[in-house]
Amino acid sequence: MILELQKTIIYGPVFSRRLGSSLGLNILPAGEKVCPFNCVYCQYGWTNYKEDESLQRIFMPSVKDVEKSLKRVLRNQASPPRYLTFSGNGEASVHPDFGKMVDSVTRIRDRFIPDTKTAVLSNSCLAGKPEVRQALLKLDVRIMKLDCGLEEVFQRFNQPVSGINLDGITHALKTFPGICIQTLIAGGPIGNSQPENISAWLERLEKIKPAAVQIYTLDRGCPDDRVEPVSKNHLLSIRDKVRERGIKAEIY
Repeated sequence: MILELQKTIIYGPVFSRRLGSSLGLNILPAGEKVCPFNCVYCQYGWTNYKEDESLQRIFMPSVKDVEKSLKRVLRNQASPPRYLTFSGNGEASVHPDFGKMVDSVTRIRDRFIPDTKTAVLSNSCLAGKPEVRQALLKLDVRIMKLDCGLEEVFQRFNQPVSGINLDGITHALKTFPGICIQTLIAGGPIGNSQPENISAWLERLEKIKPAAVQIYTLDRGCPDDRVEPVSKNHLLSIRDKVRERGIKAEIY
């Protein structure tokens, strides 16, 4: 079943397989997906947003909107979440004020819940932009997507807008210290589980040198029936290949 898009700025806390108790920050439009990727497995379904200029026609929450919503929710929380996580209806870093959002949320965190960490779930597509990189570096945890090793697999599996390619993403991710890579592995005719793609993906990991890799498979509905979950043994095999290269890896 495809998940319903978030209709509020703050949602949760949700229990994340990767982070535990996480209060989500959706700085994208309510009920509308905004993402430069159109991944065939996305739990939120297909992406209508395709080109950068369409951002001019989309209402985005302001920094003040986010501040007001976050303060209101935190005042009513029985206990603080482990993480405040930029996620929501697509790719948070496309927001034109993403850097200001990070600064504002960090200040509120420091005031109300100083033991909570800030995090982002990102598809990595804008990691090479200087202003986005600067904002990402201010967060405590950066979980960055890298699903593929081969460009042709990336183009059919993640379906990015024109101008985004794996080499650019790999080069950008190499410049970040201590990042965590998240990778979804799927089988089926348009999946990314082929040995040649996994081998190329491992080579990219060696270049990036992440602190950790999180590997998982389909767990919810997806918009394309040509992809399917892979077995736990398949994930374990891939995890072991990552560990053989001296990189910490877990499956989820």
